[in-house]
Amino acid sequence: MAKFRKTSPQRIPGLFDGFDDFSAEAGSDFRIIPDGKMEEIARRMAKENREEDVIDELPPMKVADKVFFMSFGSGSSGNCSYVGDREGGFLIDAGVEVAKVVDGLRRNGVSMERVKGICLTHDHGDHIRDVYGLLRRYRHLRVYCTPKTLNGILRRHNVSRRIKDYHAPIYKEFPFRIGNFEITAFDVMHDGADNAGYFITHGDVRFAVATDLGCISERVDYYMRRATHIVIEANYDLQMLREGRYPEYLKARIEAANGHLDNRVTAQFLADIYTPRLRNVFLCHLSHDNNTPQKALGEVATALAGIGVTRIGNGFDSMNEPGMPPSQLHLVALPRYDASLLYPLDPLT
Repeated sequence: MAKFRKTSPQRIPGLFDGFDDFSAEAGSDFRIIPDGKMEEIARRMAKENREEDVIDELPPMKVADKVFFMSFGSGSSGNCSYVGDREGGFLIDAGVEVAKVVDGLRRNGVSMERVKGICLTHDHGDHIRDVYGLLRRYRHLRVYCTPKTLNGILRRHNVSRRIKDYHAPIYKEFPFRIGNFEITAFDVMHDGADNAGYFITHGDVRFAVATDLGCISERVDYYMRRATHIVIEANYDLQMLREGRYPEYLKARIEAANGHLDNRVTAQFLADIYTPRLRNVFLCHLSHDNNTPQKALGEVATALAGIGVTRIGNGFDSMNEPGMPPSQLHLVALPRYDASLLYPLDPLT
């Protein structure tokens, strides 16, 4: 329960990827951009963005506009989700088979031509393994991630160097735009390369996404408190983890401040930041071995009940029982292997 608002520890190599993720040859001619050079590039790009592209606020959302969210898989087996409106949208991460993503969107009336880009949270295999497959098949797509994240992908994974041709560099705390969405990357604490969460704005919709994180840092707290809809990790039940079959070094890594989040920490945090503005909470990245949807949902529901939030829905107001008051909050555990429903993210009214 002490995993709140820690300062960033020194990053050490992650153990959550498979061992075969470290496939770059030692003799490769690819060079990592030095930190000093990276800071110079970031300053130049930030100046250009301020002069040209970055906007202070999106124009008001049209009355007919709606925002939708869908997950195609959430967990160490693969992560990918979609955020969009009626005109288009984007993917967050690309760790799920291309056919599964394309089919899931098609069944909900969304063609890949309406998907404008892929925002990557970090360089672990379960978040990036299918990114080049998507780019090679749909060449209009762009990959939005920080230069350090791209360096991590190229260094640690057997990915074509041509991915650089599709890269649109972004920088934390500097907004960028995809279609009708303004997006701001923010720092989260995990053991990948330059891990990011995303704060997504569309009219009155404020959507905060943090898929892998070991603690609630100041930047996570800042953006989550401003959100009307949240995706946040609830990775493990502490008792299941400590009594489970994982080796001790891996248990320690998962419990670390740059590992993953315990159900109880997520639940306590959500109860702490809850206001009536918060409409949807999607719990993501549940462990197959150290958690269950029932445990994660139960911890959060119990914490919310402690502050008087007892009318909890399942993502759709239309599914409330007739004659009952509307839900105070919708709470969903995203499926680990399967595609979720397409959830509407209603604006404040």
